[in-house]
Amino acid sequence: MYRIVITLSLLLIFQCQPKEASNKFSFEKNEKQSSRKVSMLVDLKNKGIGPVSSVVLEEAIDSVLVRRGRLMYQEKCMVCHKIGSKFIGPPPNGILKRRTPEWVMNMILNTDEMLQKDSLAKALFMEFDGQLMTNQNLNEEESRAIVEYFRVLE
Repeated sequence: MYRIVITLSLLLIFQCQPKEASNKFSFEKNEKQSSRKVSMLVDLKNKGIGPVSSVVLEEAIDSVLVRRGRLMYQEKCMVCHKIGSKFIGPPPNGILKRRTPEWVMNMILNTDEMLQKDSLAKALFMEFDGQLMTNQNLNEEESRAIVEYFRVLE
């Protein structure tokens, strides 16, 4: 009888111990942050942190890039980002009205560093309950194609 009580007590003690965070990003929410919708804020100056410092979007949309971008999006992004609705991550439609194409591409290409150092990426991490954006190991051409696809979602 004592063995059962001791065993149960030990199990409860060890289960109630704080566990170390499984990811390297940790931010505390406060009331102000949790009520803000960072995903809807407009910041067309921040280019993010990463390899992309300048993107020129031509007036005409490149249909070849759009097709490539749609395929990339369906293969790599659609699991977490749903067009027209909040899901695991923010919806992609309208993103280029709120973010620079450089920021979007750097978020795709340099996810880990963006989440560590970019204030907007950190705030989005908080808004979406600490869901990490997975680095899909895309190259600049692929991320540029995704941005072109996002242009038709505006």
